[in-house]
Amino acid sequence: MKRVKTAVSFVLAMTVLLSAAASACGKESKSGTLKVGVRDDVMNLGYLNPTTGQYYGMEIDLARLLAEDLGYAEAEFVTVKPDTRKDMLLNGDVDCLIAAYSISETRLENFDFSPAYYSDYTRIMVEKTSMIGSIEELVGKKIGVLDGANTAPELAQKMTGMGLITAEDPKGTSLLKKGTYAELSQALEEGTADAVCMDGCIAIAYMNDDRVFLEDTIYQEDYGVATQKDSKLSKPVAESIQKMLDDGTIAKLIDKWD
Repeated sequence: MKRVKTAVSFVLAMTVLLSAAASACGKESKSGTLKVGVRDDVMNLGYLNPTTGQYYGMEIDLARLLAEDLGYAEAEFVTVKPDTRKDMLLNGDVDCLIAAYSISETRLENFDFSPAYYSDYTRIMVEKTSMIGSIEELVGKKIGVLDGANTAPELAQKMTGMGLITAEDPKGTSLLKKGTYAELSQALEEGTADAVCMDGCIAIAYMNDDRVFLEDTIYQEDYGVATQKDSKLSKPVAESIQKMLDDGTIAKLIDKWD
């Protein structure tokens, strides 16, 4: 019996010593899951391959690195849409959003954002056969935009600022809202939309030999990681993203998926 007690004591002592050594070396075991809201329809950013069932893209890689840096065992990906992502974060269905979610004044009222990890411009794409060559020629046309995105107010502000339309008199210019980018692309092909407006990095996936971008850009979009306002995650997330910006990690991810 004494030998058994001695053996147990030895095992316990070794466990304590190994645990302390691991902590001293910064090798504490990671645990828990970071639930990240991501897109599943944006090639090279966040895309769910229907064949493999796996997510791919720059934002997916970034989410994994962020989870690891914050001490989580893994990142769990939850698909969000432009019209659902706000409520999913507010309700706690996800811990953060890395979902082509641009930083804006209105969104800062509800959420905290990390420093921007990617910048892009909203672009207008048309069919070459439309003969539309400038934003001025969009007056009186139907323009496709994604429902739930900032594109519509940005486009209206741009055209108003150029003196092309006013809030009181849009001069026949109208918006066609769709739930997915694929639906916007289809509307352009079918002619139910004369043009479509979306972020350039997203639009490039729907570009083909029959289409062209107008020279005018609409608005600069700066994507950041969104967390609940004043949450415990906000500061660690912001610091982690800044660190990856400073050491070139994010630049390498952008180059990888560009």
